[in-house]
Amino acid sequence: MKRLSIALAIVALPVAAVAQVESYTLDQPHTFPYFALDYLGYANILGRFDRTSGKFSIDQAAKKASLELAVETASVTTGDSERAGRPRTRDEHLRTPDFFNVIEFPRMTYKSSNVRFSGDSPAEVEGQLTLLGVTKPLTLKIDRFVCKVHPFYKKPACGGNASGTIKRTDFGMKYAVPALGDEVRISIIFLGLKE
Repeated sequence: MKRLSIALAIVALPVAAVAQVESYTLDQPHTFPYFALDYLGYANILGRFDRTSGKFSIDQAAKKASLELAVETASVTTGDSERAGRPRTRDEHLRTPDFFNVIEFPRMTYKSSNVRFSGDSPAEVEGQLTLLGVTKPLTLKIDRFVCKVHPFYKKPACGGNASGTIKRTDFGMKYAVPALGDEVRISIIFLGLKE
């Protein structure tokens, strides 16, 4: 009987290990990246992308996780959508080849390559950002990470905030540098619902 119990425990180990991995789909209304860059030395201009999709998985026991994001570049907005006699708005300009070139590059993507943990929670994500057809490393610091049952969706969810910094010229976005800042601060608000 003892041998049978040990054998069953050994067989169950891989199943238990697999069961630790939890997968989440990002909830679009509650997941979006936003950015800030210097505007002519006066202030920081803020913008965001309204359409983001993706998924992440986490195994807290094994301290492993992964993340994939896809951002629709045409969904960029800075709150300037009224022409008011101008030939184009700032949001329209951001969609041109001067900036995000949304016709040729409708998506930017991010894929993790390594996730570092602090205790049971992810603290830093190393990955690759692809923007304008150029792929460069980007490290995101997880500023907040909380998992609990969502009070409205009535299912397990994990959410939080992440942030990092890029230079837009590294991706070929050189318009109006240095008058418009080269360094771009990226922040992401995210919510994932358990699959």
